[in-house]
Amino acid sequence: MKVHLNQIPPEGLHIEGEEHEDILGLEAEKIRAVSSLSYSLDVGLSNGGLFATGTLAIDLEMECVSCLQKFQYPLRLEDFALQTELSGSELVDLTPLAREDIVLALPAHPRCDWNEKHVCPGAYEVNKYVTDEQAPSAWEVLDQLKAKQEK
Repeated sequence: MKVHLNQIPPEGLHIEGEEHEDILGLEAEKIRAVSSLSYSLDVGLSNGGLFATGTLAIDLEMECVSCLQKFQYPLRLEDFALQTELSGSELVDLTPLAREDIVLALPAHPRCDWNEKHVCPGAYEVNKYVTDEQAPSAWEVLDQLKAKQEK
């Protein structure tokens, strides 16, 4: 996502494309890009800086924190916006700035049932047998603990 400043007219420039290289570098986090990063941005210059607004889209493979199964997660940033100061170079690479926003938009605890079209087997097993009526109250648990200590 490199932009040549000399090619940006006063009214701005619209750019679209795909970044085929893996810009995320999150293999250690068990998150892997399974598609290239698609972008559609409006770019312009203002007061010694460069701004860009638009959309970013990438498909990811993640590991569910509950059942440890891999699943597909389409990450879409519809309101992507950035502004950066110009450093004097005629060529500005927006890729690191886009990467920042993508990483911040990742779910903190990815779950395979994120879209509610799939039932996570890990979550089902945990909640399968215990309902709110069946669960002991906090006071009951504390009373049992106190009784064990007195023995």
